[in-house]
Amino acid sequence: MNMAEIQVIKQHLIDPEICIRCNTCEATCPVGAITHDSRNYVVDADKCNLCMACISPCPTGSIDNWRAMPKLRAYSIEEQLGWDALPEELTPEQLADLAPGAEMQTVAPEIPATSPLAGTGEDAFNSARYGATVPPWSAAHAYTNLYGAKSAHKTITATVTGNVRVTEVGREYDTHHIVLDFDATPFPVLEGQSIGIVPPGTDSSGRPHHARQYSIASPRNGERPGYNNLSLTIKRVLQDHAGKPVRGVASNYMCDLKVGDKVEVIGPFGASFLMPNHPRSNIVMICTGTGSAPMRAMTEWRRRLRKAGKFDGGKLMLFFGARTREELPYFGPLQNLPKDFIDINLAFSRTPGQPKRYVQDLMRERAADLAALLASPDTYFYVCGLKSMEEGVVLALRDVAQQAGLSWEALAEGLKRDGRLHLETY
Repeated sequence: MNMAEIQVIKQHLIDPEICIRCNTCEATCPVGAITHDSRNYVVDADKCNLCMACISPCPTGSIDNWRAMPKLRAYSIEEQLGWDALPEELTPEQLADLAPGAEMQTVAPEIPATSPLAGTGEDAFNSARYGATVPPWSAAHAYTNLYGAKSAHKTITATVTGNVRVTEVGREYDTHHIVLDFDATPFPVLEGQSIGIVPPGTDSSGRPHHARQYSIASPRNGERPGYNNLSLTIKRVLQDHAGKPVRGVASNYMCDLKVGDKVEVIGPFGASFLMPNHPRSNIVMICTGTGSAPMRAMTEWRRRLRKAGKFDGGKLMLFFGARTREELPYFGPLQNLPKDFIDINLAFSRTPGQPKRYVQDLMRERAADLAALLASPDTYFYVCGLKSMEEGVVLALRDVAQQAGLSWEALAEGLKRDGRLHLETY
């Protein structure tokens, strides 16, 4: 074998023991190097260029793993999909054994033009590259990874103290508001963070189910103020994105829980999708479906601050989308919020006899108000929901900025740098 052919690469791998399958890495990767099956998220060594775009958004650190491997012997997608744990680092002797008698040559991959590190051209619009990976400057300190596979404590046990349906009756949109209590065990969380739920039992291969991630829907001082509890917004999954019947393991488990049941929890996760603490900060929330969970948490914390006289005039604006009014979680409570407290805009895409309307349509209708907010350094934008909404929302922000005579690229750079545009889609 020609010695020049033996090239050693720094292969990027995802730790299956820590990964909570939140899809952040796959959604962020600009070159399509990350994929997944029903169990693991993996990286294709032939596509990965080590641009590092996926590193900061990962809430658990499972993405921070590399192995030196001969390029021709790199771990395949199929190998990685079968892992329950990462392989050990190879010693220099083991590495040499993979190509006996050959000289190893370490190579660095070339970063292609599609990478977010290669400039900001308009050839292919990549909404993910505008998302911030740092929190707002005034955000509270977030505690992360207190419980998990590689933490001192594997899980924490919570007790279900509430399980209420928050959508009208209908099989396809059965969404629940679930309250979990941690009793005397500290479990500090902030608005915008998430936790992992570990369903009991095993999968079709006989292995324990991995954790599923859910955004926290309650503010930092608890679903009930002063109590060590939190809430989640969970939709029962009965079909996949292609419309094929499937019974979601964790979602159905959670939606069927009764008061008094015990649940195994890991986390908390997330240190960037956090709300600003500065009382004059403006917050624009854009979401669909259960992506409303962190928005509910932020809204409720602002409501409690206002009630306590600690709110200083920052605007709160919500763009909330669903197929129909009946499928919109928390529709009733939303109607009871004071109009001078929050500016609510609802978009329904499947209302019989009405044209389809999406959150980005409403944003364009409110262009004058959004332009003023975009121009303010005190405004923070949060986007949460299905991945399919992300590009439309960011394009709408770009159009609003340009129509107002603002430089989108300069503005977007500031939004990203200062932690003012957060994208959490799945």
